Amino acid sequence: MEFKSGIEPTATYRSMELAKGALTLVRDVMLAQKGETVVITCDSSGDRRVAEATAEAAHAVGARPLLLYYPTPRQTFASEMSAPMAEATAHADVWIEFAYATVMHSQSWRNALERGCRYINLTGMDVAMAVNCIANVDYDLMIEMGRYFQKRLGAADKVEIRSAAGTNLVAFNRGRKIRLSGEKATQKGYPIMLGGQVSWCPIEETINGTLVFDGAVFPPEELGILREPIRLDLVDGVAVKISGGREADVFRSWLESFRDPAMFRLAHYSLGFNPGVTAPTGRIVEDERVFGCIEFGFGSQGKQIMGRCWSAASHTDGITLSPTILLDDDVFEDEGIYRDAHAGELCRKMGVSGY
Repeated sequence: MEFKSGIEPTATYRSMELAKGALTLVRDVMLAQKGETVVITCDSSGDRRVAEATAEAAHAVGARPLLLYYPTPRQTFASEMSAPMAEATAHADVWIEFAYATVMHSQSWRNALERGCRYINLTGMDVAMAVNCIANVDYDLMIEMGRYFQKRLGAADKVEIRSAAGTNLVAFNRGRKIRLSGEKATQKGYPIMLGGQVSWCPIEETINGTLVFDGAVFPPEELGILREPIRLDLVDGVAVKISGGREADVFRSWLESFRDPAMFRLAHYSLGFNPGVTAPTGRIVEDERVFGCIEFGFGSQGKQIMGRCWSAASHTDGITLSPTILLDDDVFEDEGIYRDAHAGELCRKMGVSGY
């Protein structure tokens, strides 16, 4: 998997900025309280500096941190944990995951949520990502933008996505709700993600047209930042043809390898708007939040999306850069620039270039 920027080699790289980001994450995003157990999981492919800084921040706010560090599993999605680790997360008040091979959607993950754990998925987060996407952004303003996007998208029925790379996708919401995945951990048993994303799925059988990934795709681990576009033709919410070059072949073969038709079902749309991400990096949690992008998931659809909800053998996400989005024929975004007046005002408040 190609990364635009990797884990920096020095142990003290941006350590002060990292400390600020870790404290923001623990105190202001996960809302960890004195006496709560904060479990931090990180495999050997994750950035241990970030995990340790987060444990220190948890200790600083009076919580009880437990850092679990372990070898990277071969399975990079929905990887099951060992019994002792699963037991620890099942009894956590707060669970912060930095592991590259995420356990999200595994049975141990579900068990922890059912017991009321407040969980955030930050798979693969390194120092640069923690600083750029947490420490150096106005998190509250970013959440405010997400709340507005929830309202604006939720009021629309017809959703058209276009892009210079060839995307031409039409779908209908029909009242479907919009999820602000990048919010604060105010609910027990509810998973959240890094700030700067809203997600939903239009009525699945109304999704038709062409979708082109031109930013990044992950998994499979052979991909990451794309060198060439991957084209998907969709009929009634299902990818019936995948074309392009070598990377399209890799993607198609990976989907087919599961022998599960549900892997070809479009599971969600997601808008990315974290000001700290201006281009794909090869780390999918960042890539999903490239400012102004739209991301699409295939495979399992979690109940948090509030769609049909189904399980598949795995899940994958792909990025379309600089989209044009029309909501009920009104231009909401034009080639990556939000034309919606209130969205533009929020962009200016956040100091986003181009507004």
